[in-house]
Amino acid sequence: MTDPIPIYTIGYGARSVEALLAVLQTWQIAFVIDIRSAPYSRFKPEFSKESLAREIERRHIRYLYMGDLLGGRPADPACYRDGKVDYDLVKQTAAYQEGIGRLRRAFAQQRRVVLLCSEGRPEECHRSKLIGESLTSLDIPVIHLDENDQPLSHAAVIARLTGGQLGLFGAPTFTSRKRYQATDDDDDDEDGDMDESDDGGGYD
Repeated sequence: MTDPIPIYTIGYGARSVEALLAVLQTWQIAFVIDIRSAPYSRFKPEFSKESLAREIERRHIRYLYMGDLLGGRPADPACYRDGKVDYDLVKQTAAYQEGIGRLRRAFAQQRRVVLLCSEGRPEECHRSKLIGESLTSLDIPVIHLDENDQPLSHAAVIARLTGGQLGLFGAPTFTSRKRYQATDDDDDDEDGDMDESDDGGGYD
C-alpha cells in the first residue's frame, strides 16, 4: 500500500520565479494555492498575484488564491491579541474553517497541492504554525519544502521552531511574531519574520 500524497507547502523567499517553478515541477505539483493575505510584492513584483498566476499556468499547473480564507493576516480584528495574530482565534473563524475544509477535500481526492506563501523558512511562516497544525490534527500529512528545497515533515519543522520543547500543557500555541493592525496592508511579510535574505528587504 502506497503512502498518501501529503499537502505540500513552500515559500518563495529568495528564489526567482524560474527556481520556484522548477521545484514545483520536481514535486509534480498540480495545484498551487496562494495563501498570502496580500498577494502582491513591492520587492519582487514578479511574485504578485496576476504575474505569478500566468507563469504558473504556463506550466500547466493550476493557480488558486485562498489568502482570503487561509492568510496569515486575516481582516477580522477579533483574530488579533495585543496587536499579534492569535492563531487559535483564527482557527475559530468561519473563513478559516472553510479553507481547511477545501484542503481536506483536496487531500481526500489525492491532489498534488502546494500551499504558497512568501517566507522561505517554514518554521517562521503561518503555513506551519497555523495551517500545518490544523492539517496534522486531522491526520493529514504535511511536507514543508524549506528554503533549500529540502522536504521536511511537519514534526521536524515544529521541532525547529520550539527547540523540541512542548508548551506548558503539551501542544504549543503560536502567534505571529510581528504586531499588526488588523487592516495593515504591508506585503511580503505575512508573518513578521522576513529578513533581507528572503525577499530583498524586510521589517522584522
